[in-house]
Amino acid sequence: MMKIYQYISCFLLLILIAGCKKSFLEVVPKGLLVARTTDDYEKIMNAPDLYLYSFAGGWQSMVLMGDDVAAEGSYFSSASPMSQNAFNYKADIFRAQDNTFDFKVYSSNLYTVNKVINEIGESTGGSAEQKMALKAEALANRAWIYFQLINIYAKPYNPATAAQDPGFPIIREADINLSGHVRNSVAEVYAFIIQDFNDAIGKVPQNNKFAQRFSRPAAEGMLAKVYLYMGRNAEALAMFNAALTDASAQAVPAKLYDYNVEFASGGKFDPIGYNGPNNSPGINYDDVTESVLAKTFYNGPYSGNEFGNDFVVLSPKAQALFAPGDLRLNFYGAFFPYSTPNPSGRLSKYSVNYSKFGLQLAELYLLRAEANARLNNLAAAVSDVELLRRNRMPVNVASVPAQAVSNKESLIRFIFQERTREFAMEGYRWFDMRRCSIDPIFSGETFSHIIYNDETSSNITSFNLPKERLTLRLPPIVMNANPGFTNNP
Repeated sequence: MMKIYQYISCFLLLILIAGCKKSFLEVVPKGLLVARTTDDYEKIMNAPDLYLYSFAGGWQSMVLMGDDVAAEGSYFSSASPMSQNAFNYKADIFRAQDNTFDFKVYSSNLYTVNKVINEIGESTGGSAEQKMALKAEALANRAWIYFQLINIYAKPYNPATAAQDPGFPIIREADINLSGHVRNSVAEVYAFIIQDFNDAIGKVPQNNKFAQRFSRPAAEGMLAKVYLYMGRNAEALAMFNAALTDASAQAVPAKLYDYNVEFASGGKFDPIGYNGPNNSPGINYDDVTESVLAKTFYNGPYSGNEFGNDFVVLSPKAQALFAPGDLRLNFYGAFFPYSTPNPSGRLSKYSVNYSKFGLQLAELYLLRAEANARLNNLAAAVSDVELLRRNRMPVNVASVPAQAVSNKESLIRFIFQERTREFAMEGYRWFDMRRCSIDPIFSGETFSHIIYNDETSSNITSFNLPKERLTLRLPPIVMNANPGFTNNP
């Protein structure tokens, strides 16, 4: 009998936990679904668990570890131990008794897509083309899941060491009784990701039913991102070009909001309240206007999720990157959580309770710009950056600075700064810090956190972030169940 869980409870870490007790595995989760028909598998791929992390998971811990954030001490002192550990760059974020939200969600989703990959061919009804498309979509999701896991629990990709660096177990089966897992190398996992995306691209639909589900341009764009992370810039550029071409040809293409229009009188983001625009895309997780692939995680104040962002404010370093005319500043307000004014003027990112971390059109342009810049195609890189900036600020202040226009290294640095301006306090920066840590262009750069101990800006605690913490340690529950694993430093 072919079985799959439409909803897999948080205990389904089991995919990777070889040493679980039998009684632990025999618990039957709610929402058990027996899938027999192709239409059953279609419904499974439409399950919200695959694209909406509305309670916990996603990049919640990454938000707290980027150097684009600082902490308000009064709120930080009452934050959960997990949140404090993440911000303080402790060796272990999770304690033995903690829920490992991000790991469990990824593991649950991996179980789901492996079931579809392995079983869809035996389903009844449906056409061969439909089955092929559903398998391709599941393959793309598996590749996306592994791209998250390998960039959280393994060192950044380094061609010189990737074959030796411990990565993540490659699991192709949906069997909770599997044991004997080993940590495949970073190189092996990246090869696995590339193979899954390549197998998916020719078969996944050009237009899927929703932006939350993988389409061809989404798979192409994600594969391009994988290549860029590996330093395979020419291959990345070719795939970015394909992704943007195919994305523009979709029946309902993703498009950039023009903030010059939307913040003007009568625009979507008008009026701007005391804590930001009332119709911010970050308030409505269904707003997929700019999404090539819409995967969403909760990124708001505490609501029982243990990773609330109540204490987070924009760091001075990140705030200094914004020019006065940058309309993205309208998403920030000088308020503590729950609308309490911040007399110091430090900025919280209001109107963003939900963050997109699949593939946004803005990121696609910035990633292509980076690939072009690394290949010394400076004019093409500048064109993409300025296209984005013209939609984020008045045209007269949108130009890339002259120094960056004519200098490769300066332009790459400017692109990374633009990524902070676009995605500050949403988790992107931590992944950029990982890449910067092994990039000669950013040699010598250090990362630091600030805790404001009171309402002034002088009474602070500041500390540098050790590069070892740019790779998370495997959670205690995984290590305890897999004594043969060697954990990250």
